[in-house]
Amino acid sequence: MKFIDLLVNREEMFSMGIEALSGQYYVSFPVSLGVVDYEEFYAIDRATFERFEQDLPAALAFVTRARRRELDRLLIIQPGKNRGSA
Repeated sequence: MKFIDLLVNREEMFSMGIEALSGQYYVSFPVSLGVVDYEEFYAIDRATFERFEQDLPAALAFVTRARRRELDRLLIIQPGKNRGSA
């Protein structure tokens, strides 16, 4: 998988982009497992990507729900049993 960030919001610590091989759009943010940091990637469609580009509050609402693990069904890569926290 090759994730390409198209928009990075450093202040709110999330990014949006496209996975190059599949064409899947995503929202991602960093998580920490103590000894290692990594990103979680959540699948979104193109229309949602385009809306989030124009509507930061909507994007932040999505990121907040994902950080609370309410959107795990959209994870592109399933985490292991020791999952980090946002």
